[in-house]
Amino acid sequence: MREAIAQYVEREEKREQFRQSAIAAWNDYQATGLHVTATEADAWLARLEDGEDAETPECHG
Repeated sequence: MREAIAQYVEREEKREQFRQSAIAAWNDYQATGLHVTATEADAWLARLEDGEDAETPECHG
Protein backbone atom coordinates (compact mmCIF):
# COMPACT_ATOMS: atom_id res chain seq x y z
CA MET A 1 0.00 0.00 0.00
CA ARG A 2 2.80 2.44 0.87
CA GLU A 3 4.55 1.67 -2.41
CA ALA A 4 1.36 2.37 -4.37
CA ILE A 5 0.91 5.69 -2.57
CA ALA A 6 4.55 6.64 -3.15
CA GLN A 7 4.22 5.83 -6.86
CA TYR A 8 1.02 7.86 -7.09
CA VAL A 9 2.61 10.87 -5.41
CA GLU A 10 5.66 10.62 -7.68
CA ARG A 11 3.44 10.50 -10.81
CA GLU A 12 1.40 13.48 -9.66
CA GLU A 13 4.55 15.50 -8.88
CA LYS A 14 5.90 14.77 -12.37
CA ARG A 15 2.57 15.78 -13.92
CA GLU A 16 2.62 19.05 -11.99
CA GLN A 17 6.22 19.74 -13.07
CA PHE A 18 5.21 19.12 -16.69
CA ARG A 19 2.18 21.40 -16.31
CA GLN A 20 4.28 24.18 -14.80
CA SER A 21 6.83 23.80 -17.59
CA ALA A 22 4.08 24.05 -20.21
CA ILE A 23 2.67 27.18 -18.57
CA ALA A 24 6.12 28.78 -18.48
CA ALA A 25 6.68 27.92 -22.16
CA TRP A 26 3.31 29.39 -23.11
CA ASN A 27 4.06 32.57 -21.15
CA ASP A 28 7.43 32.88 -22.89
CA TYR A 29 5.78 32.45 -26.27
CA GLN A 30 3.11 35.02 -25.42
CA ALA A 31 5.79 37.52 -24.35
CA THR A 32 8.23 37.00 -27.22
CA GLY A 33 6.40 35.27 -30.08
CA LEU A 34 9.46 33.07 -30.55
CA HIS A 35 8.77 29.48 -31.49
CA VAL A 36 9.93 26.36 -33.31
CA THR A 37 7.51 24.66 -35.70
CA ALA A 38 6.46 21.05 -35.25
CA THR A 39 8.24 20.21 -38.53
CA GLU A 40 11.49 21.74 -37.25
CA ALA A 41 11.18 19.92 -33.93
CA ASP A 42 10.39 16.60 -35.65
CA ALA A 43 13.42 16.94 -37.95
CA TRP A 44 15.67 17.74 -34.97
CA LEU A 45 14.35 14.77 -32.98
CA ALA A 46 14.84 12.48 -35.99
CA ARG A 47 18.50 13.54 -36.21
CA LEU A 48 18.94 12.84 -32.49
CA GLU A 49 17.33 9.41 -32.93
CA ASP A 50 19.81 8.71 -35.75
CA GLY A 51 22.64 9.36 -33.29
CA GLU A 52 23.63 12.76 -34.63
CA ASP A 53 24.82 15.46 -32.25
CA ALA A 54 22.21 17.86 -33.65
CA GLU A 55 21.90 21.38 -32.30
CA THR A 56 18.55 22.61 -31.05
CA PRO A 57 16.65 24.48 -33.77
CA GLU A 58 16.67 28.29 -33.50
CA CYS A 59 13.53 29.94 -32.25
CA HIS A 60 12.03 32.49 -34.61
CA GLY A 61 9.10 34.86 -34.62
